[in-house]
Amino acid sequence: MRTLRLTLAYDGSRFYGWQIQPDRPTVQGAVVDTLRKITQEKIWLYGAARTDAGVHALGQVAHFKTRTKIPAENLQRALNALLPPAIRVLQVEEAGSDFHARWHAAAKIYRYRILRAPLCPPFLWQQVYHYPFPLDEEAMARAAPLFEGEHDFSAFGTWDPEEKDHSKVRRVFESRLEPDADKQELVYTVRGRSFLRYMVRKMVGTLIDVGKGRLQPEDIPRLIEARDRSQAGPTAPPEGLYLVSVEYPDSLPAQSAADSV
Repeated sequence: MRTLRLTLAYDGSRFYGWQIQPDRPTVQGAVVDTLRKITQEKIWLYGAARTDAGVHALGQVAHFKTRTKIPAENLQRALNALLPPAIRVLQVEEAGSDFHARWHAAAKIYRYRILRAPLCPPFLWQQVYHYPFPLDEEAMARAAPLFEGEHDFSAFGTWDPEEKDHSKVRRVFESRLEPDADKQELVYTVRGRSFLRYMVRKMVGTLIDVGKGRLQPEDIPRLIEARDRSQAGPTAPPEGLYLVSVEYPDSLPAQSAADSV
């Protein structure tokens, strides 16, 4: 039995999120259906992150077990030939038999794009959050790092029922907001071990409230301490959010000869 690891990119605007749902197009559903056609096996796919409807990915990671002998590079070509163009398989590689895309993840990086231009090009409206109104961008940039550290983020999200631990304590390694090179977008980047559901979008909504003057940067620690969702900003729309990459520790079990049997 082999364990294969996939790296995927997708346009989330075409799907009702990652997780399979009855009678609705999802990323997991499309990839599982395609893998079953190729391998003629009852494949199940495990993703590192369960992105919501409208959320995109540049580097989602998933794994599955299979008895197929199809080489990894051939499987990648077959998947990309059969999957809808809104999903691309960037890499297929052998993994250790114990590898789990979700439970072994050491960190995930998300990016949120806020377009500041007066007009949003028609081909971008589902790829960015268009907000052309006045914002104090310097205040937002000062507020962003205040999310860093280990905190109870109850004010910024809900726990995922699939999580082994229902604690809302999360560790944010890096949190920053800066303009892009053309100064047309504000880009928020956050790196953490794991995130509550809606947590990143709620953090972005809170930063936007700072930009509007409804909150001050110094309010961020108070909001975290209060653990009250009603005091934080609104949940930002999904279209600006991207799962950039998933990081794994170097100490993961290496693939052995037995893994590829």
